[in-house]
Amino acid sequence: MKNSKTDAVDAHTLAEYAARMDFVAWTRPTTEKLALRSFARRINALTGQKAAAKNHLHALNATQETPKAVLRDARLAIAQLEKRIDRLTAEALSLIGTHPELKRILTLLVGIKGIAETSAIALMGELLLLPPGLSHREWVKFAGLDPKAFDSGKSVHKKTRLSKAGNRQLRSALYMPALSAKQHDPHVRAYFQHLVDNGKKPLQAVCAVMRKLLHAIHGMLKHDLPFDNTRFYVIPSAVG
Repeated sequence: MKNSKTDAVDAHTLAEYAARMDFVAWTRPTTEKLALRSFARRINALTGQKAAAKNHLHALNATQETPKAVLRDARLAIAQLEKRIDRLTAEALSLIGTHPELKRILTLLVGIKGIAETSAIALMGELLLLPPGLSHREWVKFAGLDPKAFDSGKSVHKKTRLSKAGNRQLRSALYMPALSAKQHDPHVRAYFQHLVDNGKKPLQAVCAVMRKLLHAIHGMLKHDLPFDNTRFYVIPSAVG
């Protein structure tokens, strides 16, 4: 199902870039990249349904009055969603496997601790349709991960916050990899902890990890290089 609000925001953000750049004739994305975005967004929609179904099952299990037949049906719904997600993921991977460029990008992305194949598909579905030549800062702005100052009147100045004006699908695709990377990659974890130690709230620190991951992915795809966690954040040497 199309999300007209999301598509409108994406179109508006791209229009801003077009206004700042020299005119370049629009080039239609390749069929396989458009197909990959369709796979990614459908998988994301089904994943959201599965999360809701699991929450519903948890609520049903919380009371003894729930009939066993209802519990069985709720579990069946979850199992069916999982099968549909697995089937679409396999189809997307099959598509990627037939195109060397897509296969190369997938290999680079899954080389980052925290990015599994499903997350890589989600990221590719959004990133590969961006206009070529955008900088890493423009990627960040397109994702809505750029800090935005907030002023009210002449005297009220609040802390910066995310603009969230960009691609919601891309932010969603980055969120779980950021959480996983901060758990499993020592350099990402050290960066996250550095931010928290310096006053950032955990959610703010996660958003910063998402932004920095996007920077890293931009450089990886541009230069065809694997992820280097030592460049992501240098862990300070222990003193004494």
